[in-house]
Amino acid sequence: MARPPRAPLLRRLLFLAALAACCSYYLLALHAQASAPPPRYDGFAYGGGAAAAWKDAVLVEAFLDPLCPDSRDAWEPLRLAVDRYAPRVSLIVHPFPLPYHTYAFHACRALYIANKLNSSSTYPLLELFFKNQEKFYNAATSSLSSTAVTVEMSKMAVQAVGNSVSDFQSGFSDVRTDLAARVSFKYGCTRGVAGAPFFFVNGFLQPGGGSPIDYSTWISILDPLVSQNGARIEMFTSM
Repeated sequence: MARPPRAPLLRRLLFLAALAACCSYYLLALHAQASAPPPRYDGFAYGGGAAAAWKDAVLVEAFLDPLCPDSRDAWEPLRLAVDRYAPRVSLIVHPFPLPYHTYAFHACRALYIANKLNSSSTYPLLELFFKNQEKFYNAATSSLSSTAVTVEMSKMAVQAVGNSVSDFQSGFSDVRTDLAARVSFKYGCTRGVAGAPFFFVNGFLQPGGGSPIDYSTWISILDPLVSQNGARIEMFTSM
């Protein structure tokens, strides 16, 4: 009886070996390109003492683009919901510049400049961006240089920060603000963020990424968690 041909089996073995080699190379390359962790957790804590309250609070993380209309529409209902439950709910906003908004990265850098000059001005500046987005849309800035756009951002920012325009403008020459905005974008990518706004509650991604969540939906998400968390804290403190 004739033996079956070995060529198909050999081809399959060679294919599997090549596939394993490719996978090994990809994993090694991925490991080599991994970013070192930043010196502090990414993002801006909202509200007084928010960072200290993480341990016993429901943590909401929002990935927002200052020049994104959906991020703008998502901010007010989120802020109202967080304010309603504070300090039992904490919020961190991670700047996430979408690549199809030409000057979104500059806007995220502006938030880091504001945070450095006057940490209490970060969220007021974010709200100024939301109110004045049209000035920085792609069509409105198509004939302007990058420097001209950052000057306009600086003029707007001083309303919240309080420093001079030149002081704020100099922050765009500081490589640290560039690196901080890059870390925010890379961090979003590590979390699987693919648009704005994206929301996580206690580390879990909320459905509908890329679209705003209205106030009533936030209440339906947070209310049961706050109630459960309050009962858990009371149980342990009464022991």
